[in-house]
Amino acid sequence: MTAEAANTAVLAAVAKATELGIRINVAVTDPGGVLTAFLRMPGAFLHSVDIAIDKAYTAAGFGFPTSRWPDLLAGNDALRWGMPQRPRIVTFGGGLPVRDGDALIGGIGVSGGSAEEDETCARAGLAALGLDAA
Repeated sequence: MTAEAANTAVLAAVAKATELGIRINVAVTDPGGVLTAFLRMPGAFLHSVDIAIDKAYTAAGFGFPTSRWPDLLAGNDALRWGMPQRPRIVTFGGGLPVRDGDALIGGIGVSGGSAEEDETCARAGLAALGLDAA
């Protein structure tokens, strides 16, 4: 993913947050989970900075939306208790993989609203790149 594309996604997510009346932090990573773009809206929760980055990291690392984790963890006590304890793993919504066709090219993570609002903002970031969420 180019720096321009990462910044386009971040700005589109922020525009959606403004439309929704929320303040967010938004991060984009490369496929290895390394931060490539980040923006914190004025007044967004300070602790959401790391959460947004970790949502992008988790989505890039596993290749699926972070909102899928509750279903994957249900009925498996070892995973349900263990995965959330892993550093940087986020098991609630707001992180999406970024795919160009079948190629995983990164992740986008949003934090500051509800999990649903965060994912809506992340989807707006992908849409600005002409991409669909996985």
